[in-house]
Amino acid sequence: MATASKSETEFPGPGPANAAGAARLRVNEIFYSLQGESRTVGLPTVFVRLSGCPLRCGYCDTKYAFQGGEWMSLEDISVRVARYRPRYVTVTGGEPLAQRPSTALLERLCDAGYEVSLETSGALDISAVDKRVSVVMDIKTPGSGEEARNIYANMAHIDANDQIKFVICDRTDYEWSRTKLHDLGLPGRCEILFSPSHGAVTPTELADWILADHLPVRMQVQLHKLLWGDSPGH
Repeated sequence: MATASKSETEFPGPGPANAAGAARLRVNEIFYSLQGESRTVGLPTVFVRLSGCPLRCGYCDTKYAFQGGEWMSLEDISVRVARYRPRYVTVTGGEPLAQRPSTALLERLCDAGYEVSLETSGALDISAVDKRVSVVMDIKTPGSGEEARNIYANMAHIDANDQIKFVICDRTDYEWSRTKLHDLGLPGRCEILFSPSHGAVTPTELADWILADHLPVRMQVQLHKLLWGDSPGH
């Protein structure tokens, strides 16, 4: 597999400053939809999707966010979000934390009174994320092809407000994830999400495995895929 250049995958600096010298973020899209995953599944939510990602997971469904996008100031993003008058806002990607000003955006959204979540791969340091944010952290399974990128030191910053997600590609991934639950001491610490990789494991298969083992996890399917497929803006 070809390795993407850094310019295609992440934008670690503050981006070009505007006239006031404020940092900007490269934004792929901002849209209003139903939350497709996590504990707020089904609830109307504004999504701020940032561009760039240093990972290349085999099941990625947002490859269009690897590149491109529009440079926007934090103020401009906040104004766009406010137009929808949301209660819930999710910052996603790509990998949002690949752009350093993303933590300032998260803080700003929390200050505005929204219930804010961050969808992150767990391959970047989350220590600077505002504690008011619900971190939805994806621990990469072997089937993702990116298991080696997991930063387990991030677990020191996870609490009951956060959620840990495992995307299951096959029975091997399931067994691996079941072991990780106990190795990382997750039960009772935070909400745990098991999700079948779309087209690889059927929801029924994963449900049967979870029930057979009495796992203390929430199984989820991707609601947005059932409603709109892989169409951007949903």
